[in-house]
Amino acid sequence: MDTGNEEKSTYVVAGVKPWNQRVFENKVLQFPGQWFYVDDPEELTLSWLDEVVPEYIFFLHWSEIVPEEILDAHECVCFHMTDVPYGRGGSPLQNLIMRGHRETKMTALRMVPELDAGPVYMKRVFSLEGSTAEEIFLRSSQLSADMIGEIIEERPEPVPQSGEATTFKRRTPSESRIPNRDSLQALHDFIRMLDAEGYPEAFIEHEGYRYKFRRSSLYDDRIEASVTITPIDTDE
Repeated sequence: MDTGNEEKSTYVVAGVKPWNQRVFENKVLQFPGQWFYVDDPEELTLSWLDEVVPEYIFFLHWSEIVPEEILDAHECVCFHMTDVPYGRGGSPLQNLIMRGHRETKMTALRMVPELDAGPVYMKRVFSLEGSTAEEIFLRSSQLSADMIGEIIEERPEPVPQSGEATTFKRRTPSESRIPNRDSLQALHDFIRMLDAEGYPEAFIEHEGYRYKFRRSSLYDDRIEASVTITPIDTDE
């Protein structure tokens, strides 16, 4: 690697979750180059990016649509938790677990106007095991940071996706209501896949109260979890 050139390179990392900023501070900042972190979509403007002139903009976790003018002007890379073209779209972790997957691929792809349809820089195997969604998201950020390091060092050319596309729909808060599950494992998976900051917890409603579940632990014959109980009329 030509470190003299790398030190002159500028990069931007965008993320909206606290674990994104932690991995940026603890790992990404160790990479060569000048790095900027953005956590507010209103700050990610074309005028600012034209001043910074990043070689790449890396999106670790971003819920806003990136304007097409930014996609056209800059090399934008997102990290998607599916083996695209399977699983394009929203709520990939939850949709994968609901379909029974225990493992997936973390995909780094070029962002284009069509969601998750851009060419692929690289894929890495990624486990969906973990006691909470937040734990899984933290590991995904760590893996994405490793992939960022590879991309800025190797400058791979992205390869177009091939195969039939399967698209996931973004889940809504009402879909956190616990459905009928056929096993303790399936119930545990449902609770853990929603257990992260900013996500609506798995819940049931009974006689005017909402029971929200977190920190699920699965044993041979039972689940133990933390439960928050609130009146339904104050929980809407």
